[in-house]
Amino acid sequence: MNFFFAALGVLGVASSGPLIAATLGATSVSALAIAFWRNAIGAAVMASPTLVREPGQFRRISRREFRWSMLAAIALALHFACFITSLQLTSVAAATALVCLQSAWIAVFQLFRGIRHRWQVLAGLGIAFGGVVAITGFDMGSSPQALTGDLLAMAGGALAGLYTLAGGKARQSMTTGTYTTLCYGMCAALVAVLALFAGQPLTGFEPSGWLGIAAITVCAQLVGHTAFNHLLATMSPLIVSMIILLEIPGAALLAAVFLHETLPAGTYAGLGLILAGLAVVVLGQRNSRSHRSSRGQGSGRRGSRGTAPTEEPPSDRLAGLGTD
Repeated sequence: MNFFFAALGVLGVASSGPLIAATLGATSVSALAIAFWRNAIGAAVMASPTLVREPGQFRRISRREFRWSMLAAIALALHFACFITSLQLTSVAAATALVCLQSAWIAVFQLFRGIRHRWQVLAGLGIAFGGVVAITGFDMGSSPQALTGDLLAMAGGALAGLYTLAGGKARQSMTTGTYTTLCYGMCAALVAVLALFAGQPLTGFEPSGWLGIAAITVCAQLVGHTAFNHLLATMSPLIVSMIILLEIPGAALLAAVFLHETLPAGTYAGLGLILAGLAVVVLGQRNSRSHRSSRGQGSGRRGSRGTAPTEEPPSDRLAGLGTD
């Protein structure tokens, strides 16, 4: 069953990029409309069980929880705006790989927060960003539009990292249903405001457009992410994190088969470098946590300067389930 859910999860999240690109290319659906309906439907689906079983949870949301949820919602809204727009400018394979740098961006943010990483994490970051250089270099030579798409996808990955960290802070005291309902709902409202200012319609699409929106929401949001959430209860976060990385070659393969997308050999080499680098980052973060945990258990006391052994907060323990 774990293998089945893993395959279902990878297929779900890997289909996101190709489905979005196909919907944008063949219908009148706008980029922000996809982001809006995906989050609005997700909020409604996640709210239903909580409203039935424990409706009082929404009345008990604290100011701290609301602030972190709001920050996560802002980051998520901007993430979707950047990533979905990038799929109109660059290849599905490149956009998916660059937005999947979320794990690497989290490690970078941790460095700025004073969290030290082992050399494996730093080496993985170097490998992954070497793949970024390869992809953007080839796209720079092909068209300025593709380079702009690459930069938007990279920004989307950084925003996804911020979304994960902020969500982890909120989730320290919130249930999954309460947090996702609040975050997705606020994200949908923010996207609606962005669509208003950008002049992008949220309704009035042809049936094929609504079918595309439904397919994106069901495959990526409900099936893909739900499968990975299930696996987290039965498998180690490290293994789940590694499985999620299969989204990169999965999206490239689906785009090649169904969208007939072909890329230069150098771009595929860049995809491989990003995949390898992120795998090293995930493994290095796991080793760093194990090393700190063993030191903390071995000492059983505070450090010489009166501070407790460094321990990552829950929001940093897993580099998220992705957002695309």
